[in-house]
Amino acid sequence: MKKKMSAVEAKYEAQKIAFGPMFFQAVVALRELGILKFISNHRTGVSAEDIVSALGVSEYGVNLLLEAAEAMGVVETEDGLFRITKVGFFLIKDEMTRVNINFMNDVCYLGARHMTDSIVRERPEGLQEFGGWPTIYEGLSALPAPAKKSWFEFDHYYSDTAFPEALKVVFRKKPKKLFDVGGNTGKWSFACCAYDPDVEVTILDLPAQLKVALANTEERGLSNRISFHPINLLDDAQQIPQGADVIWMSQFLDCFSKNEIVRILENACQAASANTTLYILEPFVDNQNYPAAHYSLVATSMYFTVMANGNSKMYQIEEMKKLVAQAGFDVVQTYPLIGDSYHTILECVKKG
Repeated sequence: MKKKMSAVEAKYEAQKIAFGPMFFQAVVALRELGILKFISNHRTGVSAEDIVSALGVSEYGVNLLLEAAEAMGVVETEDGLFRITKVGFFLIKDEMTRVNINFMNDVCYLGARHMTDSIVRERPEGLQEFGGWPTIYEGLSALPAPAKKSWFEFDHYYSDTAFPEALKVVFRKKPKKLFDVGGNTGKWSFACCAYDPDVEVTILDLPAQLKVALANTEERGLSNRISFHPINLLDDAQQIPQGADVIWMSQFLDCFSKNEIVRILENACQAASANTTLYILEPFVDNQNYPAAHYSLVATSMYFTVMANGNSKMYQIEEMKKLVAQAGFDVVQTYPLIGDSYHTILECVKKG
């Protein structure tokens, strides 16, 4: 049962929203200037003067940021000494938090002010902060630093943790030919080749993305096992080829609107035989064990709105199952929250 909130408490929460962008940037500054790490390294506490002396940051800057940190519950103070809190600990030590902050700061922050226009026009209006591409996917290889690095770290963090258990699921039937749809840099394809020495993989993606995957494949000496098929799946004239035992889509469909998802899955359906298995791996927003995961996925939906494509989001599991059925597939098995990740796998076959 939710706690009843007083008017005073509600007004305070409203101010957190109003000033949220400033406090976010204060955390970025605290981290980049080394202040949080310095405080964390001194468990008995440090004074503002200690921080000024050790880090060379002005007294004004240190006191300003410490006030912000205390207001956010990132540090606590007693007798003039500052100590890190549990919130501060996660800001410094937790990989999920680090990746999320970098992604928000480097990729999304400038574009977020275009939220209203993005929703009205159903286009990623925030993307103009980086370039004139229709979606972020055409421009990934050309994103400036550090946005490019932070984007790929974010993407890989929310997929790589699922790979160990996902490989066990996908290779139960010993597929010989696997299509990695939206294969990005090729990390899943490389994991498949390492897991099964006999599997052959085809990566299907936009031409610009395939250049990155091709270079990574050649670097790993896997050109004899991994091939490439350039495709724009929003162009209905471009079809997924036939012949795959497995069609794999990892965190791919959340990059599209519902109508686009149906079109893509219908394309996969025409390519599938009775012996083809479609696997969809997604972190469904309503199928999470922890509030932090749910909160992060809701925020990721807003990234899709302002920066990625303007019309997609992180979906609920039943939403996705309906789209799968509409496109001509049956969900024959669901693998919820595999391993220690936030992901669910839907195993699908073509309707009889």
